[in-house]
Amino acid sequence: MVTTSSIYKCTHEIYCRGKLLHEVQMKSIFADSKTFVDMKLKIPRTETLKKFEALLNKTGDQGLTRTVLQNFVQDNFDPVASEFEKWYPPDWKSSPRLLKKIKDPKLWEFAKKLNAIWKFLGRKITDEVRENQELYSIIYMPYGVIIPGGRFREIYYWDSYWIIRGLLKSEMFYTARGILANFLYIVRKYGLIPNGGRIYYSGRSQPPMLIPMVRVYLDATNDIDFLREHLETLEIEFNFWMSSRTVSVTHNGKTYKMARYYEDSVGPRPESYREDIHTAKIFPHEAQKNNFYNEIKAAAESGQDFTSRWYISKDGNNRGDLSVTKTRSIIPVELNAIMYWNAYTLSRFSKQMGLRKKAKTYTKIAKDFQQAVDKVLWHEDVGCWLDFDITNNKRREYFYPTNLSPLWTGCYYKDREEELAEKLIEYVEKHKCLRFPGGIPTSFEKSGQQWDFPNAWPPLQDMVISGLELTDDPRLIRIAKDLALRWIYTNHRGFLETKSMHEKYDATVFGAPGGGGEYESQMGFGWTNGIVLDLMDRYADQLVPQEEPDDGIALRPSLEPILKYLLSAFMVLRCFSYL
Repeated sequence: MVTTSSIYKCTHEIYCRGKLLHEVQMKSIFADSKTFVDMKLKIPRTETLKKFEALLNKTGDQGLTRTVLQNFVQDNFDPVASEFEKWYPPDWKSSPRLLKKIKDPKLWEFAKKLNAIWKFLGRKITDEVRENQELYSIIYMPYGVIIPGGRFREIYYWDSYWIIRGLLKSEMFYTARGILANFLYIVRKYGLIPNGGRIYYSGRSQPPMLIPMVRVYLDATNDIDFLREHLETLEIEFNFWMSSRTVSVTHNGKTYKMARYYEDSVGPRPESYREDIHTAKIFPHEAQKNNFYNEIKAAAESGQDFTSRWYISKDGNNRGDLSVTKTRSIIPVELNAIMYWNAYTLSRFSKQMGLRKKAKTYTKIAKDFQQAVDKVLWHEDVGCWLDFDITNNKRREYFYPTNLSPLWTGCYYKDREEELAEKLIEYVEKHKCLRFPGGIPTSFEKSGQQWDFPNAWPPLQDMVISGLELTDDPRLIRIAKDLALRWIYTNHRGFLETKSMHEKYDATVFGAPGGGGEYESQMGFGWTNGIVLDLMDRYADQLVPQEEPDDGIALRPSLEPILKYLLSAFMVLRCFSYL
């Protein structure tokens, strides 16, 4: 069995490093750096590299023009997506029970079309990949998957938590189980779950949501045999985070073990190679460049790539650009809240299996994380939890929806809930984060990065909505309902306009897709579909026809949403004609 001491890191001389990768990416053979590393080799890599070496000997570096290299790639690689066979989820239903709960005809039609999108996002990796893994960057998985969509042609780790929630509401229990089985297969093989289903992602992970995924699956199915078979593998994944992603934090004279996002492999991200090289040019020394690459990879591990949340400038604030990314120096609220959730859930699972000693061990770990979150990250004067900067030994006094994530995972002392509710209501009112027609913004920093203002991201909406719901305070529950309905309606408006679901939305414009970052906003979109279906099920009796936001906020006039809608309409003709 794989342990965390044998974590796999990619050394593939084409997909992860080497001169061929460097030349293809730096000569911009493809507009999107991800395209090349997703292509299939036609012949084994050793033979491909020999052919490339012969080409270099013939042309020299000066003669290796963009055209020559384009021809080489065309001759030696197959187009993207050649690793998949045609596959529709076998348990897809045209009319899950969820639809019977929705009374409004327009919203019923919306939910029906969201349910149909699962067929479009279903993928199955061919047996050819299993038999010839070295020809592919994709990681073989035995069961079908649901991908996010757009340029994301493979499964992604934390996305899958919200995808599974949606699948369960669509009664697609077999597909959900298969996704979990794939992740467990990967843990046994690699010792962790990579950021996504490609070998070039294997040095980093994403927020550890496997155990919560299994929890929601068990809550829906009571498949105890599945838990019995895979509990040890869940522990392997948890141990990876405990052994490779924790650091000692001393605060007010006491030391706590806390989690952070981290990476220590060499070189730029293969899928964003050119972009990383360009940003790293400001650093004069190779060691500084590689340190930057690791900070960027750690930010990618957070799932929030990129954002000023990870910036630490010389004076310790969050101003600057990607070059001041210091992800590894920040103790994030949501990661430590999730670690508590994992330990607490493993304790519960161990009790179910009759493993009382193991249950006590995980209960102790959960309590340690709960105490650390309370003592290091909670701030009475602010009335909320905040990220902590271990380099400058100070709190990060900026608004992020993740600041509220301990409510989502239950990582707080329940006897203080009434007091916390008062503080948190003051906090959200002070920051006016609930006043936007298109959801809660990811931050209030206008950095141009996609995980900053004005974008509103689906998983962060769910963290806040579900966290507020889980309290016993009627005021917080009412806020959760208002946010949930607003998110459903803004997604509905966007779908009416574009016939697509998007990975993110603009908080300031009702129904408009988001923007910014290092790639165009993507459509599909797995976690967006999952969260909206889940919310429509939970709030079915509250759904009424609504085309405009009800908070009196004027819509921002802009040509950008119109241009986005035109682009989306073009994509719809290609992808959604079956709807």
